[in-house]
Amino acid sequence: MKNPIFYIILPSIISAGWIDEDTPSKLHTTKSLVDGSTYHLIMSDEFNIPNRTFTDGHDPTWTALDKSDDDYSASGGGSLHFYNSSTVRTTPDGMLTISSIIDETSWTYHDEIEKTTTLEKKHFKSGMIQSWNKFCFTGGIIEVDVILPGEPDIGGLWPAVWMLGNLGRATYEGSTNNLWPWSYDKCDRKKQESQVISACNQANHFGLNKDQGRGATEIDVLELMGGNSNGPLQATYPPISLPYVDMTLQVSFCFVLLFCLLGLYCLVGVCLLG
Repeated sequence: MKNPIFYIILPSIISAGWIDEDTPSKLHTTKSLVDGSTYHLIMSDEFNIPNRTFTDGHDPTWTALDKSDDDYSASGGGSLHFYNSSTVRTTPDGMLTISSIIDETSWTYHDEIEKTTTLEKKHFKSGMIQSWNKFCFTGGIIEVDVILPGEPDIGGLWPAVWMLGNLGRATYEGSTNNLWPWSYDKCDRKKQESQVISACNQANHFGLNKDQGRGATEIDVLELMGGNSNGPLQATYPPISLPYVDMTLQVSFCFVLLFCLLGLYCLVGVCLLG
């Protein structure tokens, strides 16, 4: 996956220290498609410098992971790859490239939830790049320019551009368990055990406010699933066929607000998870 441009634009003017000097000045402002208000650029990365590397400690803005992807699906199947920072770099012509390759990785895996340790092995390597604990923002407009990998009718890849609240760190399940995707700010004793930072909490440890519920919600700019399902996938309503792309807000505790299918190939929706 190649991503030559990354912009974050907010409504107020802030220090330009995060703005890439190669970003054209005409892109330093944009107008909201909702209310027409002007937004000012506060962060951009053109990735124009060749041969940048993103191993932990190499870059002031981004970190490429060196760890297993421990995110398991509801059916119990996990990712087939191991994240390796060597798969994330910029090319000589100024493009950020994330590669997926066949290469074996063995490691000792510690399950944060079950408190068990096992020897694991994966036969593929891929990359994830994060700005966690380096660059964060609370609102505005995000723009990305992405060339997606592979062919739409061939499955096996799941490229994505997404955001997660900074209280949790993506793929570190010990940090997201009972934090993702909570954003519930009322005291409900029945839900308290499922939300680690609950509005029922009376203590204010770790600099957090008492009586305030918080969590790590997720906003998917895009997630793409390629392949050819030859018809709708099982247990999907409205019916969804491969390939598809989804853009979702994932937040708890609430209800399904909007979930719609546009055409055969594009799933667009905002989903509030209960």
